[in-house]
Amino acid sequence: MFELKRTPFHERTSKLCLPQNWRRWAGYLVAGSYELTLDREYWAIRNSAALIDVTPLMKYIIKGKDASRLLNRVVTRDMDRLKVGQVYYTGWCDEEGKLIDDGTVARLDETSYRLTSAEPNLRWLAMNAVSLDVEIREVTDSVAALSLQGPNSRAILNRAAAESVDGLKYFRLMQNKLDEIPVTISRTGYTGDLGYEIWMDAEDALRVWDRLMEAGADYGIMPVGILAMDMARVEAGLFMLEVDYTSASQAWIEPQKSSPFELGLDWTVALDKPGYFVGRRALEHEKRAGSAWKLMGLEVEWEGMERLFKEVGLPPQIPGMAVRESLPVLVGDVQVGYVSTSTWSPLLKKYIALAHLQRPYYEAGTNVRMEITVEHHRQHAAAKVVKLPFYEPEWKKK
Repeated sequence: MFELKRTPFHERTSKLCLPQNWRRWAGYLVAGSYELTLDREYWAIRNSAALIDVTPLMKYIIKGKDASRLLNRVVTRDMDRLKVGQVYYTGWCDEEGKLIDDGTVARLDETSYRLTSAEPNLRWLAMNAVSLDVEIREVTDSVAALSLQGPNSRAILNRAAAESVDGLKYFRLMQNKLDEIPVTISRTGYTGDLGYEIWMDAEDALRVWDRLMEAGADYGIMPVGILAMDMARVEAGLFMLEVDYTSASQAWIEPQKSSPFELGLDWTVALDKPGYFVGRRALEHEKRAGSAWKLMGLEVEWEGMERLFKEVGLPPQIPGMAVRESLPVLVGDVQVGYVSTSTWSPLLKKYIALAHLQRPYYEAGTNVRMEITVEHHRQHAAAKVVKLPFYEPEWKKK
């Protein structure tokens, strides 16, 4: 019988998880929420500091003389431009230019990298490493990871860490110590806010957790589950594998697949880098021809939603968390796309959604209608196509 693993932080998270609201993530149990509602956890991300267990991220150490060459062959970014101490966000594709997965690549030293992903990718990496002088090692279980997100995250780390993080730039990393424990701190995250991720040996996990919670006590730190993070990442315009797109390696039919261009990752596709990389020819063709689909934002017109509910004598019914459900998007009576995740934004006071739209309806400013359910009946609320992200605070990159 398959048994879900527990992260190295489980001894702490299990005692704090009041509703025992657990979710499955890459073979691990993680807290969906720590409280009965998501309000305080969401606002910790936006107003103070959220501590999130992100250990289930798949992690690979890629090292050796040809490590950069392997990554250049696999990912769409130009690895020759990645400096030691820098982190790239990137995707990787099949030969048809359709996305298999996305994650980060951190350059640890001249010949060593750490790649993170949502799903297992060891076989794909090994297949592309044939004839190369490179070692690929999965370290998912041996490396624990915490995400510290929110406007107070820098102040907390400065109190907890041996060295100040004031000089750590966006998408850079540094070696540091917390309570004499060696850690790697990267200025990365999945909330669209100021934030950091802390990487450590699994056996040091509880001491690092305790040190951060102690240092953050005066700054409103809270343990936060993945449901509140889900709301924040939609505001930040960040998509999720197997929710907002299907891996090309798992799709049953072609329409389920998406290219980096279709997902708004144009800036991660380095068609100017020399040599071959997987999917290059297909991506060059799509760049010339244009994309048939695009992932865009939808802002749902509140007055229209209010009117539809008022007709049946109800106030608008707003879900208390992000909804990972496909909802048709129409222009007139013709379906032109679908929503993959939608949520109420407590900060923006808007109902927002990530939507896959066909050309030409993915242009910002296009008026569309999104399906909603009103007292068990399908209705359609007016919405407008907007660029992503919905929310990006000025302090995120400063």
